[in-house]
Amino acid sequence: MNLIEIAEKLKEAENSKRPCAPIREHLTEKDLDSAYKIQQLNIEKEVKNGKKIVGKKIGLTSLKVQEQLGVNQPDFGILLDSMEIPANEEVDFSKFMQPKVEAEIAFILKNDLIGTNNTIADIEKAIDYAVMAIEVVGSRIENWNIKITDTIADNASSSHFLLGTQRVALDQLDLINNKMELYINEEKVSEGDGTSCLGNPLKAVVWLANKMASINNPLRKGEIILSGALGPMAEFKKGDVISASIEGLGDLQFSTK
Repeated sequence: MNLIEIAEKLKEAENSKRPCAPIREHLTEKDLDSAYKIQQLNIEKEVKNGKKIVGKKIGLTSLKVQEQLGVNQPDFGILLDSMEIPANEEVDFSKFMQPKVEAEIAFILKNDLIGTNNTIADIEKAIDYAVMAIEVVGSRIENWNIKITDTIADNASSSHFLLGTQRVALDQLDLINNKMELYINEEKVSEGDGTSCLGNPLKAVVWLANKMASINNPLRKGEIILSGALGPMAEFKKGDVISASIEGLGDLQFSTK
């Protein structure tokens, strides 16, 4: 099965809402370049059909998850305008596939990041503001039976995201010790802080900026950057109410029907 056929297999799983078998059997172990090419094929198809790229997401920012998948680096996915859902709205559960939810910080860029040797200081200068974010992750792979090539090819297991409206400058935030709490139906299901995201969410953005510049797809002014979960993700189901808060950034919620 070639890369185009693998991409079509994932797209068919998404369109039919029937998860497929893992795709890693068609690639050599840790063939990340081919996995990213598969991701790109499906993103290009979405753009051709009228969707717009609005940002990037960073995945695998937990060292424990990296260990589980046998890798030593994060991965990335592409955010499309069709993935954003409004805060405080009731969302049709049929939009999702095997969904899980996590809370994180989103950064909005005011400058391009075109170099491959960015530092935290460079990232700080390029960020306009931060907002609260909830990300819904989902897998086109049956039973979340994934390794690194599966999730990369599947656009880093992207599904949907929502953003808060409270825009906060970086100098007003403690990005390392800002406590996060995530609730489903008022029951706490996850908590953490910035140390869960490579020790500091800005370190995750450094990795992403350098990675994207190295493949001639640099981060651009106005893009949304989902920096990675501040705690473990949690499953949710139809009818649930999901809410989260991050110190300094307020809270955010949505529900499903």
